[in-house]
Amino acid sequence: MTATLFPQVPDSADAVLDGLDPEQRAVATALSGPVCVLAGAGTGKTRAITHRIAYGVRSGVLQPASVLAVTFTNRAAGEMRGRLRQLGAGGVQARTFHSAALRQLQYFWPKAVGGEVPRLLERKVQLVAEAAARCRVRLDRNELRDVTGEIEWSKVTQTVPEDYAPAAAKAGREAPRDPAEIGLIYGTYEQLKRDRGVIDFEDVLLLTVGVLQDRHDIAETVRRQYQHFVVDEYQDVSPLQQRLLELWLGDRDNLCVVGDASQTIYSFTGATPDHLLNFRTRHPHATVVKLIRDYRSTPQVVHLANGLLSQARGRAAEHRLELVSQRPAGPEPRYTEFADEPAEAEGTARRIRELIDSGVPASEIAILYRINAQSEVYEQALADVGVPYQLRGAERFFERPEVREATLLLRGAARAGGHSDPQLAGADDVPSQVRAVLGTRGWTAEPPAGSGAVRDRWESLAALVRLAEDFVRARPSATLSDLVAELDERTAAQHAPTVEGVTLASLHAAKGLEWDAVFLVGLAEGMMPITYAKTDEQVEEERRLLYVGVTRARRDLSLSWALSRTPGGRATRRPTRFLTGLRPGSVARPGGAAAAFTGGGAGVERGAQRRRRGPARCRVCGKTLTDAGEIKLMRCEDCPVELDEALYERLRDWRAGQAGLLGQPAYCVFTDKTLLAIAEAVPGTESELAGISGVGRRKLERFGADVLALCAGGEAASEDASEETPEK
Repeated sequence: MTATLFPQVPDSADAVLDGLDPEQRAVATALSGPVCVLAGAGTGKTRAITHRIAYGVRSGVLQPASVLAVTFTNRAAGEMRGRLRQLGAGGVQARTFHSAALRQLQYFWPKAVGGEVPRLLERKVQLVAEAAARCRVRLDRNELRDVTGEIEWSKVTQTVPEDYAPAAAKAGREAPRDPAEIGLIYGTYEQLKRDRGVIDFEDVLLLTVGVLQDRHDIAETVRRQYQHFVVDEYQDVSPLQQRLLELWLGDRDNLCVVGDASQTIYSFTGATPDHLLNFRTRHPHATVVKLIRDYRSTPQVVHLANGLLSQARGRAAEHRLELVSQRPAGPEPRYTEFADEPAEAEGTARRIRELIDSGVPASEIAILYRINAQSEVYEQALADVGVPYQLRGAERFFERPEVREATLLLRGAARAGGHSDPQLAGADDVPSQVRAVLGTRGWTAEPPAGSGAVRDRWESLAALVRLAEDFVRARPSATLSDLVAELDERTAAQHAPTVEGVTLASLHAAKGLEWDAVFLVGLAEGMMPITYAKTDEQVEEERRLLYVGVTRARRDLSLSWALSRTPGGRATRRPTRFLTGLRPGSVARPGGAAAAFTGGGAGVERGAQRRRRGPARCRVCGKTLTDAGEIKLMRCEDCPVELDEALYERLRDWRAGQAGLLGQPAYCVFTDKTLLAIAEAVPGTESELAGISGVGRRKLERFGADVLALCAGGEAASEDASEETPEK
């Protein structure tokens, strides 16, 4: 069996075109002149442009070193390099705008300016904080982040400090502080950089543009090197990036751009779809191809996505693409209303547990939310039901310390010649050798209990083990040295393996990704659209953000909202206006305005949760609780409480035994906080036990008798737990 992770390289140029649909083939064979590809979500745009480059290279029309493909994230550039390598076009440069510009700046700086390129400032926040202090402006943590964002926006829109205030007003930006103050901080920040001889990421683009504008000889050198350009996600180009692209091109038009105005979700960073929408005006003879065949999502998901855009307004909406699903029918999207946010998180986690139990891999499930602050309650809820997870937006896979260390160890073992290394004794194949090496650094056959750093480290090592297994399935004769070479190539391409675990990510961070099952949570007015989206265009961008979230789902799509933030709070929230007329039971008003809140209606599920008559209050001091962990304990974290320590230890010992019998981590039985709550409350009846957060119906049925027996001072019938062991 050939693993899909390691496909065979096509044996000819024509073979590169195999499997492309007519529109994708039209993209792949349009190798000259300006080309504009309008590609909807899930239509195979990356497939089309990588096959275009590979076909050009394999047919001899394009020289690999003369092609520069640019995109917006290291992950996307890495994926593109990986695909090109698999298609036999490994010499092509695929980079982000910043990476390509930095290489050119480092190469030409000695000739253009002299000396070494100034040191690159990795994080500008600290220097912005110092600049604010020098201006005698006090910024809290959130203001510091927002002011830093304003400085970045100013630079990519080529706005100088003294012009910030009028430019921000003209753009309709919500300044986090007085615009005059921000302009002053911005100017001081720039002076601090000059004094210390450092540059930031935006300076990389600005300085490269400056060099290419001022030095025609250097610009001509670059243009001789690169004859053909491909720009992915062209709707996200900023004015500064567009200027750099124009300088790379000169008076030529060998340019292929790919984008979708309906996926413009980064305008706050200076991105604008205008360059994509105006492409045919600038290039009247351009070849234009539309990709609308959606290979990712079921007709049910595509229908909702099309419905969202059908209500959109503005210039981007005028150019929307009507997607046509190419997949078999699937389930209808699920709409669920919950009483409060903790109940929404618990209901989502239960549904995910059911999906995993039915055979959906955890790595093929995602929870997507509007802002990162929403993740904590979902982390807790997933831990409560024994589901591993990973937070999107953490450091890149191959930059993790444990991955770098593991790669070094594997390289050392490969150089030692396999069996001459004592730690590989008895390891007869590559996966066994990898398991033996990584076993010395924390990898085990079973995952560790709980979440946090230990679990994250294990997940990284487990991903390397799975990669080794896939690699050998595709290439049975491969050696450990071959695997190390593959890891080196993947590191260079940032082509990371899959890490097991449900993905938790913001909607912005989910762009470009896809899963079998997606849970869009927190879809209430004030969060979607976000409360600070004031103008029509800002609201429309929020709609596009939800569209991006919907189109991440291949098959299962769940949308949910909570009527209150905290348990027992007033049910004043209503579902997002974007679902009005689309979710069952809601009716759109004439003109597209949101209908009045209907309370759900037919087809909208009511989340199974406990509805409290009042807010959750500390049982010690009576204070209203809002923290998910404190709500689970039903007390403030620092309030004094009587704990039956002997019961707590008995519960922990019992839990360890249950986990061993079930072959699962301890937290799959009960989390530490739930055990603590039980030991503090000492329930005497099923109803009292059911009233403790973290003890759901399934756990009550499975473990209730044991827990109540332990609370009464007796012994648990733990030997019966083996009957509950899930089938492998």
